[in-house]
Amino acid sequence: MLFALLLSLVFQTPPSAPKQAVIETSMGTIVIALLPAKAPNHVAFFTKTAGDGGFAGTTFHRVIKYGLIQGGDPLSKDPAKSAQYGTGGLNLLKREISDEPMTAGAVAAVLVPGQPNSAGAQFFICASDQVALQGQFTVFGRVVEGLDIVQQISAVKADAQGRAAERIVIKSVTIRDTPPPVKDPLVEATPAELAKYRAVLETSKGEIELEFITDKAPETARQFLRLATAGVYDGTPVHRVVPNFVLQSGALAYRDKPLTPAQNALVRNLQPEFSDVPNVPGIVSMARGDDPASATTSFFICTGECRALDGKYTVFARVVGGMDVVKAIGAVAVDGETPKEKIVLTRVRVARKD
Repeated sequence: MLFALLLSLVFQTPPSAPKQAVIETSMGTIVIALLPAKAPNHVAFFTKTAGDGGFAGTTFHRVIKYGLIQGGDPLSKDPAKSAQYGTGGLNLLKREISDEPMTAGAVAAVLVPGQPNSAGAQFFICASDQVALQGQFTVFGRVVEGLDIVQQISAVKADAQGRAAERIVIKSVTIRDTPPPVKDPLVEATPAELAKYRAVLETSKGEIELEFITDKAPETARQFLRLATAGVYDGTPVHRVVPNFVLQSGALAYRDKPLTPAQNALVRNLQPEFSDVPNVPGIVSMARGDDPASATTSFFICTGECRALDGKYTVFARVVGGMDVVKAIGAVAVDGETPKEKIVLTRVRVARKD
């Protein structure tokens, strides 16, 4: 008995490494972490279908703007069968409901309406939280990269039924072992190393280059760089302009689309790093509420003398290029403090200058 038990332990199949599905689409790449512990049969079916090339050439045929995208129907390989999209590849799996939340990035099996055990090849991906769907569909994966691609796909033109006006093709789905996490060099960078970075704010009025004052506010500079690198600031407008005083951007409430889970995980309140740096034109500080530790993402650039703010806000950068752009933005017509024209921070480029 003991010998048999030892043999069974020696020859026991080791647990498989966590797997990911890499979905290459005509609009970009989406990486999904598969969840066999939550939905083993769905993961096995999805993996086999991917390995057999069953998803190649299908499309994301249905979209709800910033809501969800639906794809995987084998009928969608044929443009002539567009009227039937959404009806193929179903009635193959029984549901496996779990407590996995139906939040942004959740990947779940499509069902025939009113038939809970009708899943199959079709799946949908949540572009934002869909709490109303919790407990109704089997979640078998979660987006770990490319939620921005999911959101872009969700926003393509569609008819009243959500049928995408263009073919968003799934070129391939590849199953791979989950790679080790990539270390963020900004996390452990010293203040001296952080000082070597520059950020270029690409706005609809032109570019503004920043250097960082890391001897006064190293942690604020680090956090801004991490947020910028993750794309948190992309698509945020300049929502406030006070002539000859400040322009303000970076507030997530005005962002043009939701944050991805990875981006959202970076957002946190910052401890103040007040200093003696004077608030003169070109100085960049974090905006905050009444609580000194309430700064998160929003920042302002002084367009005039802002000395009344000295020592009350964390100064972390200064403009070293594009001050003409700062002045142009500061001179736009306003309604109170709201610019009358839309000025967007489209992207922040981060580069190290050694």
